[in-house]
Amino acid sequence: MGTPEFAVPSLKILLEHGYDIPAVVTAPDKPGGRQGLQEPAVKKFALSRGLRVLQPEKLKHPDFLETLRACRADLQVVVAFRMLPEAVWNMPPLGTLNLHGSLLPKYRGAAPINWAIIHGETETGVTTFLLRHAIDTGDLLLQEKLPIGENDTAGDVHDRMMHLGARVVLHTVQAIERGEAQPRPQADTEATHAPKIFTEDCQINFAQTAQHVHNFIRGLSPYPGAWTILEGKTLKILQSRKGSPEAVCTPGQIDTDGKSCLKIGTLNGYVEVLELQLEGKRRMGVREFLNGYRIAATSV
Repeated sequence: MGTPEFAVPSLKILLEHGYDIPAVVTAPDKPGGRQGLQEPAVKKFALSRGLRVLQPEKLKHPDFLETLRACRADLQVVVAFRMLPEAVWNMPPLGTLNLHGSLLPKYRGAAPINWAIIHGETETGVTTFLLRHAIDTGDLLLQEKLPIGENDTAGDVHDRMMHLGARVVLHTVQAIERGEAQPRPQADTEATHAPKIFTEDCQINFAQTAQHVHNFIRGLSPYPGAWTILEGKTLKILQSRKGSPEAVCTPGQIDTDGKSCLKIGTLNGYVEVLELQLEGKRRMGVREFLNGYRIAATSV
């Protein structure tokens, strides 16, 4: 069970190791694109391998539940899907395992990669666990750590985690198959949360430290994108670099040579903008942007 590209390597690695997958459950096609409908990445891959694909609108619908029950799965594997009702996750005799993009119980919720980077973590990881009622609270199975570089974006970590997660899913399934899995409860007192991020949450507050602003920018890149307002238009900043903390500047103050350098002041120095996207324009490097746009404002 999964939908986006993040889930594809986990499905692929299970197939490559000979596991029988009677069905792949994914989201319905979405309107959009030149073809009228956009198919989930998992669906495209599953069909390319001749797998049966189920796309239920409602996971509690009796027809879907009957179809799922007829698959007679020993185990269900969930990677980047949606919240499951008990009638689904409690169906297989060996349960339902989920892959989560953090070292649980840290960063429970919909956006664990983003929040780990926003909070300046230097390490995250992946966890497999058994589903139960409350989201991301089930017994832990396997975990593996993943470093976060000082300039890594959420996109960078996502891409590395996608492949690490697939290996951990495989090792988890193998351990369950051998009867060697040892589920252990989470320490709820150590839990932190990673709620879904909305556009209004992504406005940059330059009256914070350069490190905080830099972490915020990279934690929201490439999506949904940290933004500010430049001359009445939304400006997304997608890649930055932390400047010298000794620099004296005013939060939000713009400093540019008009050619290849664009800096914005913070509480204790500046951040240098490397990639950005102005409202109505495509993403571009700062040199290309400044070549075609003359900034008249002195601050954002």
